[in-house]
Amino acid sequence: MERLKAIFVATATLAFALSPLTSSGFNGFRPDQFPIPQVDVPVQPAGYAFSIWGLIYLWLIAGAAFGLLKRDTDSGWDKARWPLICSLIVGAAWIPVAQFSPFWATVMIWIMLITALVALLRAGPQDRVWLRTPIALYAGWLTAASCVALGLMLGGHGILGEQVVAMAMIVLALGIALVVQTARPDTPEYSGAVVWALVGVIVANTGPVNWPVLGLAAAGAAVLALYALSGRPARPT
Repeated sequence: MERLKAIFVATATLAFALSPLTSSGFNGFRPDQFPIPQVDVPVQPAGYAFSIWGLIYLWLIAGAAFGLLKRDTDSGWDKARWPLICSLIVGAAWIPVAQFSPFWATVMIWIMLITALVALLRAGPQDRVWLRTPIALYAGWLTAASCVALGLMLGGHGILGEQVVAMAMIVLALGIALVVQTARPDTPEYSGAVVWALVGVIVANTGPVNWPVLGLAAAGAAVLALYALSGRPARPT
């Protein structure tokens, strides 16, 4: 059964990584997908930040291959497989859904996040580069992306103003990240992906300068980076 799950992980990973190529791709929600068009909103990182997906796809594929070929029956790998499979399967269907329904895309990305976090927390302490790092980068970026999607929904439906949404979602992402980093202190790569997103928010809010959002994102990125690199001991097996 362990090897079968390893095969499922590899298959789901490939389906997820190839999903942009089997659709017209995704360049963000269109402004007209919301009752209140969301154009250059402060909650969204600068476009370059989304390039991290290339690294995530490649590292997930490499990790899945290593797990299948070298760690197919390893318990430290096996514990993370079902939640990771669930996250990747939902992720493989995410782009087509996002093209017509921001609401359901937001629901789906939170499911992706939750299951990815479960996978990260269940992963064994060994094979950091091949097991924990790809899941951590994936879960870290999803932490930020999920909050951005929720923020666009709240702003796009007039529930909160753009400025309040941006600051609230930064706080939410930081809160989640600090909890996860506390639970998984041996994997600072998770926080690295969140910090990458926060730097993207900083860049997006430099022209014109949006001091409240820029300052909160900068302070949050600094605190999270210092916390992740504080040299806390690895979680015991």
